[in-house]
Amino acid sequence: MRFLHSMIRVFDLDAALRFFCEGLGLKQVRRSDYEKGRFSLVFLESGAEGDTAQIELTWNWDEEAPYDGGRNFGHLAFAVDDIYATCAHLQSMGVTISRPPRDGRMAFVRSPDLISVELLQKGEAQAPAEPWASMPSTGTW
Repeated sequence: MRFLHSMIRVFDLDAALRFFCEGLGLKQVRRSDYEKGRFSLVFLESGAEGDTAQIELTWNWDEEAPYDGGRNFGHLAFAVDDIYATCAHLQSMGVTISRPPRDGRMAFVRSPDLISVELLQKGEAQAPAEPWASMPSTGTW
């Protein structure tokens, strides 16, 4: 058995693509638009060697309001080369760092559709550093 993908429903496809592609560095590998069903499926992957797992963004064109209950999905998790640089980049894009990487190892952010995203430092944790070490958690993740 091989893991294929996780699917999340998104309200604003452009905002979701900005977060996952520009913010986290994922690459769009496939998009299918279904005019008759009025929805699009966009598949993203990391591009890392040997990593074939994907995220499927499902965008229902006529959805009138954001989905609620994004937290009940659980979370997506990504290993990152530099947790501090990744968090700083996301923060510069206006993303709230819900659980800062105070320990140099783990952080949580949320996508525009309130999907929790865990960021984990590859390898050993970095030494605690400011502003992260003293930054409080914000909201839920």
